[in-house]
Amino acid sequence: MSEEPAAATDRPTVVGLHVAKARRLPTRSVDSVEAEAGAGLVGDRYHGSRHRHVTVQSAADLAAAAVDLGRPVDPGLTRRNVTISGGDIPTKPGARITIGEVELEVVRIAAPCRLLDDNLGAGAARALHARAGTVFRLLTSGTIHLGDEVHLHP
Repeated sequence: MSEEPAAATDRPTVVGLHVAKARRLPTRSVDSVEAEAGAGLVGDRYHGSRHRHVTVQSAADLAAAAVDLGRPVDPGLTRRNVTISGGDIPTKPGARITIGEVELEVVRIAAPCRLLDDNLGAGAARALHARAGTVFRLLTSGTIHLGDEVHLHP
């Protein structure tokens, strides 16, 4: 008797990672980033902040915003740290997700960055208003890589 192959996972994955060294500086795309519990992403402008450790957005939300705008939305220009392939990112404070082996906890819904219209053109902030992602704090340390699975806990 043979076993059936394991079903492919439908879990979202990390499709974009971005950090910026300082406010107003452009973000840069990276293949991996060190996440430090209680401090943030090493090399990012918010590393060492109390609560704003990581921002996470969904590629599906960016695609919907692109339809509204009539042009593509570059994930790096949104100034969010992590872009995941899909799924409903939790927004309730205290809810948790796991990216690879790193556990994160929701702090709040992210407000659209004030630089969106400058970076993406007129109307970008409006198109991303309800799609700006979520702000998380890091509960555990580790490395986040492109391609890591994302577990969206209920």
